[in-house]
Formats: sequence, structure tokens, C-alpha cells
Amino acid sequence: MVLHEEEAGSRAPEGGDLGRMYRRRFSDPEARAQMWQVLYEDFFSRFVPADADFLEIGAGYCEFTNVVRARRKIAVDLNADCRQHAAGDVEVICTPSDDLGTVASASVDVVFASNFFEHITREQIVGTLREVRRVLRPTGRLLILQPNIRFCARDYWMFFDHITPLDDRSLTEALETNGFAVREVIVRFLPYTTQGRLPASARLLRVYLRVPLLWRVFGQQSFIDAVPSPR
Repeated sequence: MVLHEEEAGSRAPEGGDLGRMYRRRFSDPEARAQMWQVLYEDFFSRFVPADADFLEIGAGYCEFTNVVRARRKIAVDLNADCRQHAAGDVEVICTPSDDLGTVASASVDVVFASNFFEHITREQIVGTLREVRRVLRPTGRLLILQPNIRFCARDYWMFFDHITPLDDRSLTEALETNGFAVREVIVRFLPYTTQGRLPASARLLRVYLRVPLLWRVFGQQSFIDAVPSPR
């Protein structure tokens, strides 16, 4: 499985270089890009209209943002290397996720965050959710793909920059107390890490996505679809 299971967080990890950490973990960018193409085409595309203004938090090397079809695409990441990997139609903003000041209020239709919130503190999670709530249009949505510690506790701390343990229930509570209503939760969705048992290729991933019964066996990440609550 090739995912953002090791994305860096809102602020650079202490005692290390963010770019160096990315390069160590993302050793096969072509395979990752193929995986994200399948994930977008077979699952996430239904949530991102072609005329949407799209923003990804913790975009990393932009494997997902690059394949999204949207009117406007914004990638947010602290790592300056993000610019080198972004496609020509992607705007890159190097900023902490809880400080999206360069993005206008109510200007984004879809915000996406994959394997991100475990890399930041609870205070930063709240700040990020409030910033996302600010930049989203009233009809917008926040899509979250997130390791669920209930199902991957043994391996949750295998990455040096993991900070905050989260499951579907705690993340739902954080959303609902910071201006969001949760529309859908898939408690078990994708496997946790590239080092897992399944799937190991883009072809197998496509099969996996089409057989929800497999999610209940191998899923260690949750998917959450949330929308801004009426003020």
C-alpha cells in the first residue's frame, strides 16, 4: 500500500530535517503516484467536482493533488521540496496547517488531509480545523484519511514524528466541537502502511476498493467526510 502514512506534520520535527525525512520514506514516487491515481479515480473523485476549488493539507510530494481534476488546486506543506513535485496547475503554499492566512475565507470547496493529524499536537489540530472551517465555503467539505489507533496500535509509533494518537471517535469529537458535522465515517477503510499485507500494487488496490468486505479485514485507517456546521 502506498499512502501518506508517513507524512510530516504542521511543524518540522525536532532534531531532524523535514526534506531528509520525506526522501527517506518516499523511496518510490512512481509507485505512489500510481496508487494515488487509483484512489482518486475509484473512490475520492466522487467527492471532488470538476469545478471545485481544492486544497490539500500536508500535501507532501503532491501525488494526490497532482491527479485531482479541479478548477483550482492548492497544496499546503511545510516542506519546500513540495514545490519541485507539484504539477504546473498546483499552487504550493509552505505554511503551518493552522495558519492558512494566505487563503481567503470561504474560498475553497474541498479540503483533503491524509495521514496528517497524528503528526501535530491537539492544540494544532484544533487550530487547523478552525482554519479549514474558515477557508471552506458553507457548501464545502473536509475529507480525512486517518490511521485509526484502535486497529493499528502495534505499529502506530513506528514513525518518529507521530505525536497524537487518534481514532475515528476522537477525531469525530474534534470535528463536531470545532464547527463541523460528520456526514460519513468508514471506520475500517485502507490498510495502515506500505509494509502491510495488502494491497501491494495499483491493480490489487483497485480490486481492494471494489470489495468492501476486505476493508473490514485489512482496514486500519478510517475515512471521514465532514461539512461545515451552520454558524
